[in-house]
Amino acid sequence: MSTIYKLKTKASRAGDEEEEDAHAPVVTARKHSEGFVPIKQKVLVLSSRGVTYRQRHLLTDLINMMPHSKKDSKFESKDRLYELNELADLYNCNNIYFFESRRREDLYLHIARAPNGPTVKFHIENLHTMDELNMTGNALKGSRPILSFDKTFDSAPHLKIVKELLQQTLGIPKGARRSKPFIDRICTLTIADNKIWFRNYEIRQNEDPEKDPVTLFEIGPRFVMTIINILEGSFGGPVIFKNDTFVSATMVRAALRKQSAQRYVNRQENKLEHAVRVKQNELPEDPLEDVFA
Repeated sequence: MSTIYKLKTKASRAGDEEEEDAHAPVVTARKHSEGFVPIKQKVLVLSSRGVTYRQRHLLTDLINMMPHSKKDSKFESKDRLYELNELADLYNCNNIYFFESRRREDLYLHIARAPNGPTVKFHIENLHTMDELNMTGNALKGSRPILSFDKTFDSAPHLKIVKELLQQTLGIPKGARRSKPFIDRICTLTIADNKIWFRNYEIRQNEDPEKDPVTLFEIGPRFVMTIINILEGSFGGPVIFKNDTFVSATMVRAALRKQSAQRYVNRQENKLEHAVRVKQNELPEDPLEDVFA
């Protein structure tokens, strides 16, 4: 009897699966007819070895802002960045955020579209994490943001590439895993002084009719990005754009050290000139100076 019961249950399960398969195209068609087309965007976020605690906290803040991201352990090699494409394929990600730290002072961000590119390299300055700012803004974790781009992004071809990459990575797709169906914050990206300024605000509604209906409160983090170059491929390929006005932080520090050394040289030269002037302008001996000695 038990054998007959098992055979009947298997047959009923197979019939239910056939009915579900028959109705599956109808459900998919209904979703697409309503205008909802699922967009699969996943971001692999990782860093190199040698990052400081502030840089690590910034990486954590960005991961909390992007529920469609996946964090990986630190990447050891800085010379074989093309291997990140294979790593993204293992995690089923089509975007990569790679934070590269140098000399425990400079932070560089590589945003790549895997596996065919392009790749944009930024230099991050003036970074402040959520814990440092301690702002009053507070948004729901996993909520979808409104991305506000400066109109300058549409003025040049390389800025359009940067805008598209930021849209695909910072913008949370509808129906993404661990995301909430709410929009209660706004991310602004503004271009000033050839740099991209990032800010994150909470959208708060006011119940008082005398005040503005919507007020923005900053949440954090905040940082400034400078475009260095754009590669055609993912961590490789020809350079399609290079920022000629970019000056690396190493050159800035070298110029400051040279300026400090020049100040020391100037002081020594002034001392030598003072000693020469004193020797040339010596007063003659007074014959009456030793009268009362």
